[in-house]
Amino acid sequence: MLIFVQVQGRRSASGGLTTGPPEADRGLKFEPDAEIGQKVAFCKGLKVLPSVAQLILSKFIKSFLIFLITFSIIGSVFPGKAIASQAGFPFSPGEKLTFKLKWCLIPAGEAVLEVLPVVNINGIKAYHFVLTIKTNQFFDAIYKVRDRIDSYTDVDMTRSILYKKRQAGLKHRRDVVVSFNWGKNEVQYSNFDKKREPVSLLPGSFDPLSILYYSRICDFKESNIFQRPVTDGKKCVIGTGKVIRRETIKLKSREYDTYLMEPELKDIGGVFEKSKNATIKLWVTADKRKIPIRVKSRVVVGSFVGELIAAEGIAK
Repeated sequence: MLIFVQVQGRRSASGGLTTGPPEADRGLKFEPDAEIGQKVAFCKGLKVLPSVAQLILSKFIKSFLIFLITFSIIGSVFPGKAIASQAGFPFSPGEKLTFKLKWCLIPAGEAVLEVLPVVNINGIKAYHFVLTIKTNQFFDAIYKVRDRIDSYTDVDMTRSILYKKRQAGLKHRRDVVVSFNWGKNEVQYSNFDKKREPVSLLPGSFDPLSILYYSRICDFKESNIFQRPVTDGKKCVIGTGKVIRRETIKLKSREYDTYLMEPELKDIGGVFEKSKNATIKLWVTADKRKIPIRVKSRVVVGSFVGELIAAEGIAK
């Protein structure tokens, strides 16, 4: 049986994200979950020996990483009509979104999305987006994860310039660099300086993280079906997805006006390819900022949920 759970916490009196007209939201805070220590709450009916449990949880973490990347890839399906000027973008350096992550009833860790100061990449002014992933103390003992993804785009948000992924966990280590050569319309993937053959780029391609931010500057409505090219350096594909509906969701005691979106998973691969009837759902605020509020996934190893617990530096 699949059980989706919400983050346990409360919003402080300082305010938070609004469901009405865009306003400045700074200092959204929640009280953290209680320490889980050695006590683990498994899904109802899950009875396994410790060694089997460790195997299941290690598989979960592998899937969890794919899940978080897919959370970003979801953005690739909403090209819509982009806002023309940089000044009109619904995000800016200083924005920080923190998500609590769980698998079934087990707190798994935390993911943070940040917009860092604009930098210069090979003579091009670039936005710098960062996703960090960290397992909690309990999962560290089973399958430690310390991941960081850095993504760079031109400040007009028309395409990616550079993408880096560093995994420094207990069992998996990667130092990935994806270099974009728009003069040749090619992208090249390397891991610890071991390079693959370049892959052809489609015009306006984004990487799996920056595409999330691109989606936030686009217009979309209920039942819209969209497409946009995205690449991880190994292949360049057209992402396809749909805005399912507009709906109000509740996180703890707060209600949010959101759009529910779902991507097509045929090009995702990994655990989603192996899971029958796998699904991913993403809820974003139904205002011009389109801030991710909740993401859920159901795959063969269980159910995932990530929910926003803190937001800083939100644009007006």
